[in-house]
Amino acid sequence: MKYIVSLDQGTTSSRAVLIDSNGKIVDKQQKEFKQIFPYPSWVEHDPLEIWNSQIQTARDVIYKNNIKVQDIAAVAITNQRETIIAFDSVTGEPICNAIVWQCRRTSKYCDELKPNYQKLIKEKTGLMIDAYFSASKMKWILDNVPQAKILKEKKTLRFGTIDSWLVWNLTKGKSFYTDPSNASRTMLFNINENKYDNELMNLFGVEEWMLPKVIDSNGDFGLTDKECFGVEVLIKAVLGDQQAALFGQCCFKEGDLKVTYGTGGFLLINIGEQYKLNDNFLTTVAWREANCNNGLLQRATTTYAFEGSTFISGAIIQWLRDGLGLIKDSSETEKIAISINSNEGVYLVPALVGLGSPYWDQNARGTIIGLTRGTTKAHIVRAALESMAYQIADLIIPIKSTLAKETFIKADGGAANNNFLLQFQADLLQIPVTRASQVEATALGVAYLAGLSLGFWKSYSDIQKQWHTDELFLPRTNRKNEYLKWKEAVSRALNWDK
Repeated sequence: MKYIVSLDQGTTSSRAVLIDSNGKIVDKQQKEFKQIFPYPSWVEHDPLEIWNSQIQTARDVIYKNNIKVQDIAAVAITNQRETIIAFDSVTGEPICNAIVWQCRRTSKYCDELKPNYQKLIKEKTGLMIDAYFSASKMKWILDNVPQAKILKEKKTLRFGTIDSWLVWNLTKGKSFYTDPSNASRTMLFNINENKYDNELMNLFGVEEWMLPKVIDSNGDFGLTDKECFGVEVLIKAVLGDQQAALFGQCCFKEGDLKVTYGTGGFLLINIGEQYKLNDNFLTTVAWREANCNNGLLQRATTTYAFEGSTFISGAIIQWLRDGLGLIKDSSETEKIAISINSNEGVYLVPALVGLGSPYWDQNARGTIIGLTRGTTKAHIVRAALESMAYQIADLIIPIKSTLAKETFIKADGGAANNNFLLQFQADLLQIPVTRASQVEATALGVAYLAGLSLGFWKSYSDIQKQWHTDELFLPRTNRKNEYLKWKEAVSRALNWDK
C-alpha cells in the first residue's frame, strides 16, 4: 500500500491528511494557530508558526498510524491563497508577519488604483483590484518594512505564497516553486499568457526574481529534506485550496460547480480551457495539468474557473466562539439554530473585513440588525449560519437562469457538516444541495492530482468512482421574502468605514 500525505494549510489551522491508493482517508491531524489582529481590519499570521504546525501534523499523521515513510509515494500541498510571506533567501527567516488574505490594510491604496487600472487588471488577471489579493500586500511590505528595502538591494528578498513557503521549508531552500492556481491570485500573473506580467510587476514595484517560479500544478516541486521525515519524499502536486476543492468534487467538465463553506465561502464553476471574463465573477486558473502519455510529457493544458469569493463564512462562527463567547464549539450551532422556528427578523451581515463578491466593498463592516428585547443568543447564532447561505445565494441567484436544469450544488468544507445550513441553502436557491461522503474535498483534490501522475488512478473517471453523495437536501421552503430582507440588511452595512 502506498500513501499520499496531503498538507492542507488553511487560514485558521494546518492539517495533514493521510490518503491511501484507493482514495480512502486513513487519518487526519490538525493544529490551530494564532490569529493576529494588530489593528482594526488587519490580519496577520506568524510564518514560523504556520511552518511548525504544518510539519508537526505531517509527522503526526505518519507516525501515529505506524506508516513506513518509504510507503509515502508523495506529498501534495493545498493552501490558503493570497496570503503573502516576505523572507530572506539566505537565512530563510521571515522579515515580518504574513499578511493574510483577509487583511484590509491596503484598501485605500487599492481604491486609488481602480479608476486607472481596473480594466487592465481584470483583462490580464481576471481579478478585481482589492486588498484581498497579494500584489498590494507586497507593495506595502516594500514601502513599510525597512528590512525589505535592504534585502531588495541585496537581491535576497523573496515573496512567498503559502504553498511556496512550505515548498521552500520542506526542501530546505532547494525549491521555490508555486503553481498557476496560486500565482493567478497574486494580481501579478497574466492568466491568458500563463506568466508573470511585467507591466503589473512594475506597477507594484515587484521584480520577478523575488517571486516563486511557476510550474505545472502536477509538476515535480522537489524532494523533502531528510530532516523532515527521515527520507526524501517527492512533492508532486500543488493547488490553491478552492481549486483543489473543485478537483476533489470531481468538477471536471465545463459547467460543474461546487461551494466550499470554509473560513470564507467560495463558489467555483469550471469554464473549461477557454479564458473568459464575467462581470459578476473573478476568473481564475483552476489547474494547469501536464499530461503524460507512456511516460512522455505532452502539452500542459490550463483549466479555468469563474469564482465568487465571500471573505467571512465559517469564520463568523469562530468569531461567535472566540470574539463573543456565545458558543464553545461550532458543532453546537445546528442544535441552537433549529431550537427556534425563524430568525424573527434578526440578520447578521458578516462584513468583518469588508465584502467580497458580488459587492467588492472594502469599506463594508459587520452588522447585526433587527434586534428586539426578545432577541436571544439563538437568534444571533441562527442569523450567523443563515448569513453563510445568503452570501452564496448572492452569487448564484443572478446566474440561476443560465444553469442547466439538472444542476445541483456540491458542498464541502467544515461547515458542510451542518444540516441546517445546507437545507437553508437549498431552500434559498430552490436548487438541490448535496454533501459528498468525503467533505475533505480540498485535501483529496490535490491528492487526486498527484495520484494521477503517480499511477494511483488512470483517468478522471477512476476518480469519479470515489465520489459518493452522503446526503441530498431538496428545497422544502420558499425563502424569497427572507432573502429580500437580507439584501436590505446588506445595504445598511455597505460603505460604512469610508
